[in-house]
Amino acid sequence: MKRVSPTRALQLLEETPLPQLGQMALEKKRELHPSKITTFVVDRNINYTNICWVKCKFCAFYREKGSPEGYLLSFEEIDKKIEELLEIGGTQILFQGGVHPDLKIDYYEKLVSHIHQKFPQITIHGFSAPEIDYIAKISRIPVEEVLIRLKGAGLSSIPGAGAEILVERVRKIISPKKISTDRWLEIHRKAHQLGIKSTATMMFGSVETPAEVIEHLERIRQLQDETGGFRAFIMWSFQPKNTQLYKEGVVNHKATSARYLRYLALARLYLDNFKNIQSSWVTQGSYIGQLALLYGANDLGSTMMEENVVRSAGVTNHLNQQEMINLIREVGEIPAKRNTAYEILEIYR
Repeated sequence: MKRVSPTRALQLLEETPLPQLGQMALEKKRELHPSKITTFVVDRNINYTNICWVKCKFCAFYREKGSPEGYLLSFEEIDKKIEELLEIGGTQILFQGGVHPDLKIDYYEKLVSHIHQKFPQITIHGFSAPEIDYIAKISRIPVEEVLIRLKGAGLSSIPGAGAEILVERVRKIISPKKISTDRWLEIHRKAHQLGIKSTATMMFGSVETPAEVIEHLERIRQLQDETGGFRAFIMWSFQPKNTQLYKEGVVNHKATSARYLRYLALARLYLDNFKNIQSSWVTQGSYIGQLALLYGANDLGSTMMEENVVRSAGVTNHLNQQEMINLIREVGEIPAKRNTAYEILEIYR
């Protein structure tokens, strides 16, 4: 089957009726997942610190060093959060925080080792490319060494956070201090080469154009062709409330649910080398999160026992495991609990 080109992708975005685009994406999904199994993971998002010097204009979560609202969780506090996760059958922690100006590789190595040794049954999916980049710089060691040492301590995989839109024009407006597109891609490339899988993400709805969304998809498709190291693609919409972009009047409204579904469907068609695409019920709510399963998503994401970043922007949605199972069943699919590697742990027929 001929691959979708950037020109064709833009045509699909701008000219194809949404139901038709959704049907095309659903058919592509059925090719990849003929068993109609839709997965989810039981995990907890642990934001170990909100102190960050990068100060992205789209973020309402960060606090500057010295802020009375800034925090760095103790190992004991992190342990308690993991123990609570284990009580509900959780298997993974998504571990990320602000880019703390003072924390070097020794801290992260000790932290990962502590969690891995105390909770060997928990998969550590953590540390975005911007965090890894800064750990390398402040520790004066190569990125490869950071990755090797964290993997040796027990890190399993890394999330795709920090991608936003992988186009320099956009990044200079919304996150001028954050690493470049090429640097983000290079860190994920190095991780893949070291046997560390990752996810790819996209945050849309700030200042990007449809053509720039397609450019973003093209960059991650190219890297996936090269390494095969991405396990999934996850997309969400920018939440403007309480952010600098909102305060400056650059962005004063959320992207529509229709725009989310349109981009999601396009991603399923364009990212032909990604088996898994996740629904973002956390930003879209349960109804659109469920509808996304008919627009190309095959994974409902996480039960998200804890979520702080989106909540800082005034958005709060909750789903427990049974609610996820029900949402999946209601669209005629078979729910299944998975682990970080997208291996099925239990099917709910």
